[in-house]
Amino acid sequence: MIRRQRLAAGLCALLAVLAAGLAFPAGAVADETTAHTPKVDLVIDVSGSMRTKDIDGTSRMAAAKQAFNEVLDATPEGVQLGIRTLGATYPGDDRKTGCKDTAQLYPVGPLDRTEAKTAVATLTPTGWTPIGPALLKAADDLDGGEGSKRIVLISDGEDTCAPLDPCEVARGIAAKGIGLTIDTLGLVPNTKMRAQLSCIAAATGGTYTSVEHADELTDKVNQLVDRAADPVVTPVATDGGDSCAKAPTLKSGLYTDHEEFGRQRWYRVDVRPGQELRASVSVAADRAMRPDYGLLLRAVTVHGREIVRGEAAGSGRTDMISTGLRYPKADSDDDRAPAETVCLQLTNSFTAASGVKTTPGLPVELTVDVVGGPSQADDVASFGLGRGWWLLGALVLFGFLAGLVWGWLSRWRVAVWRTN
Repeated sequence: MIRRQRLAAGLCALLAVLAAGLAFPAGAVADETTAHTPKVDLVIDVSGSMRTKDIDGTSRMAAAKQAFNEVLDATPEGVQLGIRTLGATYPGDDRKTGCKDTAQLYPVGPLDRTEAKTAVATLTPTGWTPIGPALLKAADDLDGGEGSKRIVLISDGEDTCAPLDPCEVARGIAAKGIGLTIDTLGLVPNTKMRAQLSCIAAATGGTYTSVEHADELTDKVNQLVDRAADPVVTPVATDGGDSCAKAPTLKSGLYTDHEEFGRQRWYRVDVRPGQELRASVSVAADRAMRPDYGLLLRAVTVHGREIVRGEAAGSGRTDMISTGLRYPKADSDDDRAPAETVCLQLTNSFTAASGVKTTPGLPVELTVDVVGGPSQADDVASFGLGRGWWLLGALVLFGFLAGLVWGWLSRWRVAVWRTN
């Protein structure tokens, strides 16, 4: 009898293991999670000019270290993060050697906050500013996987390793089609540096931000790391039209574009009955501007009738000006009612200072969000289950097998009881 009980227990365990193997294929969950994990490489300029003390009374390097420590504390658990330096080790005058001075300070991977902070604490402003070579290496750091990839470049000067143009390097990275975005932050920038960092960011659909205070640096880097963790808000490069008829049709998401001085850009959004369109736009003053400028975002019908507008004015004291609007479309009793095409018109009144180039256009970041609507609940429900269908099926199979085993054991125990 004891041998029969052992045999039954062994059979039950075998079926349980088999069912578990079907429900959770070895490494399937881990591999899928790893493959789609977002990656961020923070690239920090450690050249000699980072000693300059002009950020809230401290050096640029001290401000960067403080920002990095706070960012490391706030990095989401699901993000693989690394840190790369440029100009951190070679203090000499040999240009060839100085332009190779880029190294991985902390490898891209699961974050050990203490280890990463210890590495950051060792940084001392030292050498050259090889931005181009650092970007090439950073792209290699992020190689592999299907998750979002983002380089966040923080520098206080333009590249010193021409003829390797970092803007051309960024264009080459974008041309590979690997979905890598480069965002740039300029510490106390001058005109040349703004132009170069703006060009690098624009090449991959990223953003450029000027920074003159430590808290601004922390907030912006945190925002970019969070953005990498949420691919829904990864910027997509678009090209607005010069009229509504020639404008691209946008869905909910974050977009980047360029707008010429005193010109306008058009975009189209389809809004169904019961849905609400929320749109916001930010334009960066990435070069010297004359004060008293403005920004206007209008929602109009395809026939030119204005629906709603948002506007903002600037005085030349900030590097960014933003505005937004909301348009709730009335509900309809007809479920087959067509979507309404809403045209978004973006107009600016920026004027460049004397002698400043007006091309390329000003960097634009446009957020479009269409919420509500009769069909959205169904879309969200099906999206939420997503790849969980296989897990649901496996659990049903496991339940079926467990039921068979339990029924067999019950019948066996009854037979044994009758025999005894």
